[in-house]
Amino acid sequence: MDETIEVHGDLIADQACISEKKMIHDLEQKGFGEIEKGKLFLKSFETLYLLYTGKLSLKKNKKQIDFDNFMNICQKINPEILTKFLIYRDLKTRGYVVKDGFGFGSDFRVYERGHYGEKGAKFLIFGLNEGQQEKMGALQKKIDEITQMGKEPIIAVIERRGEVIYYKINKINFLENKAHLDSSFEF
Repeated sequence: MDETIEVHGDLIADQACISEKKMIHDLEQKGFGEIEKGKLFLKSFETLYLLYTGKLSLKKNKKQIDFDNFMNICQKINPEILTKFLIYRDLKTRGYVVKDGFGFGSDFRVYERGHYGEKGAKFLIFGLNEGQQEKMGALQKKIDEITQMGKEPIIAVIERRGEVIYYKINKINFLENKAHLDSSFEF
């Protein structure tokens, strides 16, 4: 987005609502928000990103809402919002178009650079905080479903310092080999 452009929005529940037609068009072209009844509604992580980058002026009942205020509002509704914001911000700064995930426990759909609006999302991203546990069976089920759709599953891990590290994951096969396992423990 142009450095001098500032988007003006109104806070409705936990979403920013953009009413100005030109801003709606510009934001939509860049993959932001969803249009409903002629207005653009931004997801909370999109709103946080635009507040963080200084591109959004957000108000509720004529009161200015800044990044910290909005983060506090969001954390009451969704305790995982900081994780989503950090991943979203990282992907946006890398030049990707990022949309909310759909099913399979994914956090985001990510489009290849230059292909938004032409092709479907190539990647589905799951966010995890460092040290967070995930059951292998549940993860394997997600991976199977995503790869059957022709998408690439990726885990985004947030380190304690807030850095995001991405891991491309593939189908996992755990073969049952009790005979070999039993013989390897004989003394």
